[in-house]
Amino acid sequence: MAVRTDDITALLKQQILNYKPTPSQTDVGEVIEVGDGIALVSGLTNVMAGELVEFTKSGVLGIALNLTEENAGIIIMGEYQDIVEGDIVRSTGRIASVPVGDAMIGRVINAVGQPIDGKGPINTDKYRPVERIAPGVIKRKSVNVPVQTGIVAVDALIPIGRPA
Repeated sequence: MAVRTDDITALLKQQILNYKPTPSQTDVGEVIEVGDGIALVSGLTNVMAGELVEFTKSGVLGIALNLTEENAGIIIMGEYQDIVEGDIVRSTGRIASVPVGDAMIGRVINAVGQPIDGKGPINTDKYRPVERIAPGVIKRKSVNVPVQTGIVAVDALIPIGRPA
């Protein structure tokens, strides 16, 4: 079966003419200061507290925590030695969360929920935010079994216990 270049050319022209790009809006900022795993970023005007951001040059993720009107403080959740002033940071629109469910049994993940155990991706569609409000005191089980550490000073000063 022979391939005709005229047919391929016509097909490519048709695909190019029918292409309709979908517009998208991404919040983008620039690193103005970086040190000790923290980056100060300006320009991320719509970033949310606890949102994952991506340093586009290295692909490293970070979590936006210290938000002001002028800039955002980002905790870098990976190798930060290659991140320098002027690097571009983009908002992902996702709050930091980790996968949950039966697919997590026996798996090892990093702080942003990515598997680091070499067993491939985690097949789950259930996620839970990293930062959650703890259940109220009334809903929790009461702590009524003492736990001793074996260190006399700690056991004498700090009451430690667990629910039955």
